[in-house]
Amino acid sequence: MPDRTPITRDMNRADYSQLPRHSLIVCATLVHSPVNLGGLCRTAEAFRLEAMVLADLAIAETHPFRNLAASAHHWQPLNACALDVLPSWLSQQRQLGYSLIALDANPAALPLTEFVFSQKTVLVLGQELTGIPAAILDQCDRALSIPQSGMVESLNVQTAGAIAIYEYIRQQSLSLT
Repeated sequence: MPDRTPITRDMNRADYSQLPRHSLIVCATLVHSPVNLGGLCRTAEAFRLEAMVLADLAIAETHPFRNLAASAHHWQPLNACALDVLPSWLSQQRQLGYSLIALDANPAALPLTEFVFSQKTVLVLGQELTGIPAAILDQCDRALSIPQSGMVESLNVQTAGAIAIYEYIRQQSLSLT
């Protein structure tokens, strides 16, 4: 769990890379948009998450990704997990002690506001428009949704991911006090 060491602009870059990270992995293998992925990378780095997982690391080299990541890709650990090996990757994460949590727009999912995150969590995000395939949802320990009041049925995956990440960080920070 990260300590509360303040991050300053004059901090040595080598020192920064040695600071602890939160044990949250954002699995964005299903997300296709480089813009959404760049925004997620920026959010993941802002909260010093353990890793962000992409289907292919080459997407982090694209201009749309880097434009929105705004240099976060230099600091945020990025890992690759192709879609065809995602089920086995998720199983490996479970064996390593991670809870597998899907963020899904399904009304039957547990509201995010009623869930308590485990320290070691993999947050699985869905594909734009189609969400998370049933086979992947079935592998997850829990599906969460973000309660909404408006007419639209879902949030953009980047926005939804950022809300869930913030809630994880909020809960973990409370456990430090």
